[in-house]
Amino acid sequence: MITIYHNPRCTKSCAALARLQEYAQENDVQLCLRTYLQETPDEAEIHRLLNQLGVKSAREMMRTGEAVYQEQHLDKADEDALIAAMVAYPILIERPIVVYGGKAVIARPLDHLERLLP
Repeated sequence: MITIYHNPRCTKSCAALARLQEYAQENDVQLCLRTYLQETPDEAEIHRLLNQLGVKSAREMMRTGEAVYQEQHLDKADEDALIAAMVAYPILIERPIVVYGGKAVIARPLDHLERLLP
């Protein structure tokens, strides 16, 4: 199963979804669409995504240009505070995140999908 953490208002996320739909159909793989702004991941799920992404800091999974990032003074926050902020303000989660085969990528740019798709 391929899971995409998707924001339908994001052109990059929509492009990734289209590519994944094509791949899923061609390879008979189930595609799970997570509209994460409505279905907010909890802290455990964020931790799991961070591990699957293989990043060193939660900040690497965040949209640091969002106004709420500055408003919440997250530039000086520790890891626990960053994760809590993503749960409270899911707009901070970078998109799209794609999970397949126990690994994940942030599909920005779209060619990052090639790291997951055989």
